[in-house]
Amino acid sequence: MTLHTWWVFFAAVFILSGTPGPNMLHVLHRSVSFGARRSMAAMAGCLTAVVVVLILSAAGLSAVLLASPTLFDALRYVGVAYLLYLGIKAWRGDDGTLNIGTNGYKPQISLAALFRGGLMIGFSNPKLLLFAAAFLPQFVNQSAPQVPQFIVLVLTFVAAEAFWYAIYGLGGQSLASYLKRPTLKKTFDRITGGIFVGFGAALLKTHL
Repeated sequence: MTLHTWWVFFAAVFILSGTPGPNMLHVLHRSVSFGARRSMAAMAGCLTAVVVVLILSAAGLSAVLLASPTLFDALRYVGVAYLLYLGIKAWRGDDGTLNIGTNGYKPQISLAALFRGGLMIGFSNPKLLLFAAAFLPQFVNQSAPQVPQFIVLVLTFVAAEAFWYAIYGLGGQSLASYLKRPTLKKTFDRITGGIFVGFGAALLKTHL
């Protein structure tokens, strides 16, 4: 893999990672509810899922999904169900009322739970596996050792994701100051919930 190839890959994943999606929306919503610092646990969960999915894709799991539409559909339905669950939960404001005082954000959920939520979001979309199967190999030089190249590509992808998680996390914390009023927080929760449901509906229409 040449330096030029890496730059093309980096530019592509940087733009793709910054595009609003379930992971970014989840980080934004967690940051609004619990602050940027606590939302880092959700970011870590999302990143862990991305790393695992990319490694599984490089190991050939994407080829298995491509060869087994039934398995892909099963994973897709699980992902749809989870996104719909998150949408309903966000719509109802089940995370509780935003509370920003002299002591900062009130911890209403454990870091482990925040991590698990991010992990589930990352695993909820089987399209990432297919994306990795179709996208990553294009930047791998087949005549050179492939493992080091995949490591570089995965680390690059993770770095781009982490950068945008930080941007969305800080943005969510800034947005939180405008959502102290319950009516505004309720509106934000309903918009977030509606978007999650939209992501679920889009995933439901995805086919191999």
